Amino acid sequence: MERLRSRPRADYARRVESQGLSFHGRDGYWTEDACYRLTASEVDVLEAATAELHALYAAALDRAIAEGRLGELGIPVEFHAAVAESWRRRDASLYGRFDLAFDGRAAPRLLEYNADTPTSLLEAAVIQWTWREDVHPEADQFNSIHERLIAAWGAVPGDGPVAIACLADQEEDWVCAAYLLDTLVQSGREGALVEIAELAWEPGRRAFLDEANVPIAQLFKLYPWEWLMREEFGPHLLECVTGLIEPMYKAALSSKGMLPLLWEYFPRHPNLLEAHRRPGTLADYARKPVLSREGQNVTLVRDGITLEAVGGVYGDGGYVYQALCPLPDFDGAHPVIGSWLVAGEPAGIGIRESAGLITTDQSRFVPHFF
Repeated sequence: MERLRSRPRADYARRVESQGLSFHGRDGYWTEDACYRLTASEVDVLEAATAELHALYAAALDRAIAEGRLGELGIPVEFHAAVAESWRRRDASLYGRFDLAFDGRAAPRLLEYNADTPTSLLEAAVIQWTWREDVHPEADQFNSIHERLIAAWGAVPGDGPVAIACLADQEEDWVCAAYLLDTLVQSGREGALVEIAELAWEPGRRAFLDEANVPIAQLFKLYPWEWLMREEFGPHLLECVTGLIEPMYKAALSSKGMLPLLWEYFPRHPNLLEAHRRPGTLADYARKPVLSREGQNVTLVRDGITLEAVGGVYGDGGYVYQALCPLPDFDGAHPVIGSWLVAGEPAGIGIRESAGLITTDQSRFVPHFF
């Protein structure tokens, strides 16, 4: 794995804007002055680790449900049975993303699993693929995300329209939702973008309604389950007839409370980092909220001294403590591998890098090839 300097395409800004990446210029989010080159064997390692972690999460959730430990994942008790039933049915899931520390030498290590509302999808699936075609046409890329998303929509039960909802004032979410709508349409199904604040809940019909007060048969919600569960109408979700994607069991898989369970169930697994509900014997650790996003409220500690910390709005649900795993250093750039699952299968990677050791929504996206 190498970080290389790269000559930006002369018209790259116009190109990426035409493909829907409207916020590419925000803090240099997408620039083309660097890229990462991997080897085919490194791609194989990442693909295998992604499949292995997916299997570990499934086994861990099976056991957590059997042992009655969903409360450790920040799930309200009234939803425990529904989460377990959603998992038993294996309700349809579209996608997710493991965030991995990887330098091309040691085994990939899991930092966390964005199982419910991962973004940076358009960048990974389309923008970096077009970059590779233009800049490194002779090379390949670990990336079948676009084709797999189209196929995955086709496999989701139902044939009616799908409402794809997100917060309209979050540009990154809106771009991701618009791209998902594009893949939905390419699969042969119909759908529409919906501002999540415009949705209504109708208790009598036990369904979400669109702006025209028409019941929604299927709703893809780029909105976290832990937020939905705590909304005023949250208890009504237990009787909801609207099909929801991602499914309710993603509330468990996306919780960082899974990290200590994974270490308990699979101690010293090469793709895991030691993790606990308390620091314990860990002198060097990352303290992470059980429920959080985009690196918020993460604190890195070494020998009792804070190395780096990011503020935010999370932490009410408690914290987990994960063994410190400093990211690789490529000339001052610290990359995280975002390894995508589509319909439960490894589908490709995107790389985010930052000058600091905590990856946030300010970290820039850097393309790769092999």
